[in-house]
Amino acid sequence: MITRRTLWAGAATLIGAAAMLVPVATASAATPCAPAWSATQVYTGGAAVSYQSKNYSAKWWTQGDVPSASGQWGVWADKGACDGGSEPSTPPSSPSTPPTSPSTPPTGPSGDKWVVGYFAEWGVYGRNYHVKNIDTSGSASKVTHILYAFGNSTGGRCSIGDSYADYEKAYTADQSVDGVADTWDQPLRGSFNQLRKLKKKYPHLKVIYSIGGWTWSGGFTQAAQNPAAFADSCYNMIEDPRWADVFDGIDIDWEYPNACGLQCDSSGPDAFNKVISALRTKFGQSYLITAAITADGSTGGKIDLTDYATAAQKLTKVFPMTYDYFGAWANTGPTAPHSPLTSYPGIPIAGFYSDAAIQKLKSKGIPSDKLLLGVGFYGRGWTGVTQTEPGGSATGAAPGTYEAGIEDYKVLKNSCPATGTVAGTAYAKCGSNWWSYDTPATIAGKMAYAKQQNLGGAFFWEFSGDTGNGELISAISGNL
Repeated sequence: MITRRTLWAGAATLIGAAAMLVPVATASAATPCAPAWSATQVYTGGAAVSYQSKNYSAKWWTQGDVPSASGQWGVWADKGACDGGSEPSTPPSSPSTPPTSPSTPPTGPSGDKWVVGYFAEWGVYGRNYHVKNIDTSGSASKVTHILYAFGNSTGGRCSIGDSYADYEKAYTADQSVDGVADTWDQPLRGSFNQLRKLKKKYPHLKVIYSIGGWTWSGGFTQAAQNPAAFADSCYNMIEDPRWADVFDGIDIDWEYPNACGLQCDSSGPDAFNKVISALRTKFGQSYLITAAITADGSTGGKIDLTDYATAAQKLTKVFPMTYDYFGAWANTGPTAPHSPLTSYPGIPIAGFYSDAAIQKLKSKGIPSDKLLLGVGFYGRGWTGVTQTEPGGSATGAAPGTYEAGIEDYKVLKNSCPATGTVAGTAYAKCGSNWWSYDTPATIAGKMAYAKQQNLGGAFFWEFSGDTGNGELISAISGNL
């Protein structure tokens, strides 16, 4: 069974200049002060407060978030200096738990924005998460695309990852999307058939077959040596007559071209482009071809080692994996958020945050509307931690349900609720464990950033980490 992939297996040593964000303009000092901010008051979008002689406006639901610490992509918008306001009491060191749902009901993706979710092939086993759960959680109407993860790249060819989960497993009526049980002699069963049923129920959905991932990227080195043969094998696998109608695209998740992931590749900076070009030639211009790529924004880092910009000209969308920046592979810490949107004082590695990656990719000529922002539906954590704020020492990885150092959001929201925010994401200290993860409130902030940057949408890893009613997906869809 494949484990959840990790962008960096060890602490990197790359150091780069952090992209700077443009400060928000402030208003005139003659403006009257709004009511003073209160640490215990619940505020909804549009609420006005004053704090330390400045006015602020809430962008969404908030409680306990100090206005002056919000930053450009935080919950509070700085409206400038004011005159005559009273000062609130000293703010708490650990803000109250963020909300479990956005203040306004989700309305679904607007316009041509993509909301893309990974469905993990192996989730049908221990996680007991099936295609039907996408429907019953209310998420099917809120996403636009599903990434089916993963197919293998072994030997430089596309191949099925798990035939039993993919097309052999028989579903009973209560497990099936349409309530109809599989029969022993039907030509297609498994998740592929369930995806077919889901697409019939939700005709707007597109399904993309993702190849590679952290564990199965080893074959891409050989694929780059004969890209045409690789493309032929992918076409033959995805367009198999048994399930050709299920898939609308192919996604290449090569971790990482001309760099190291679980294995190291030295195919050169043009290898990735050669593979993508061969796929585009084979599948044609109308087929969806996407790629999940590194989000290493450091100078001389993984983005700089491959010509992603040329390849992007042939890609429909690009998914920089803006999560897993930090984790308990650095088992003694320092504790750090695994998916920071911005930099922050004390960040362990310069350039390891989402905005650095987005700005670097844009600077290389990739259009902003081709880029999607990545969100993890899980937390990464340490144990043996005494410091509440990021930057503390640890003794190892915090216990997790399936793997040490990692846990689903749906578990953490109850077992270790968020106690603070940093760099546009949340963290939590409970006992000696320290976790970082995104919440509906921090996701709302990230979607505000995605809109401001004119990104093409957002994607997430993966469906089963969300709550049974899909509250994180609702936060993406409702705020994008």
